[in-house]
Amino acid sequence: MRTGFIGRNLIFLPQVDSTNSYAMQLLKNVKPKEGTVVYAGAQTQGRGQRSRVWDSEPGRNITMSVILFPSFLELKNQRFLYQMTALACYDTIAAILDKGQFDIKIKWPNDILVNSKKLCGILIENNLIENKLLSSVIGIGMNVNQKKFEQQPNAVSLSVLTDLDFEANALIRAVCHSLEKYYKLLKEGKTEQLQRRYQSLLFGIDEWREFSVNGKNTVLKVNGTGPTGLLLLEDLEGKRFEADAQDLRWIF
Repeated sequence: MRTGFIGRNLIFLPQVDSTNSYAMQLLKNVKPKEGTVVYAGAQTQGRGQRSRVWDSEPGRNITMSVILFPSFLELKNQRFLYQMTALACYDTIAAILDKGQFDIKIKWPNDILVNSKKLCGILIENNLIENKLLSSVIGIGMNVNQKKFEQQPNAVSLSVLTDLDFEANALIRAVCHSLEKYYKLLKEGKTEQLQRRYQSLLFGIDEWREFSVNGKNTVLKVNGTGPTGLLLLEDLEGKRFEADAQDLRWIF
């Protein structure tokens, strides 16, 4: 793989419960090289945000995890790990789909949408020591060649959108290449550059959208993300506030 380090060490598993779980266990038992990628043909217990199940048809999609050691990053800035990963996935997808035909957006906090349907999800798990980042496992699930999503009506795949089949290894290489590019920017402290691009691609930015907040449906304006990574919102009375993912659900 033509990258500096992300993806140079590849671990392929025909089947695993979860690539993130495998990578986390790997970190406990040995010290893998930074940039090690674990990817699987099938996941039996794939996970998403807030313990949600990531349902992926075996052999049809990308389920991968990347091991990084971002000890240079302050814990309060861990949101940039999500931002760089979302941008890497966005770039990979945007290189395939015509942006004039498809509306590709990053939905806070962890999804990539195409025409308002979920194509990619991100789950990052961090290992801490004395309130400092020791290591991170970046999990990426991307719908590639799956044709039907009976359990996930709001999901879509590259194949469904284009009526083509894609080679998973080529897409993994593209993700690794883009992720390394943004990780280098993060190491160089160019967080404002990351933030600007991330904000420009946010789903619903500067729009009034419907949400469920603490179980109650309401319309709010999306103003971007704040310094802590939370979503900045504005209600109909002009009051601005931040919201955490556990208190809020998009309705669309």
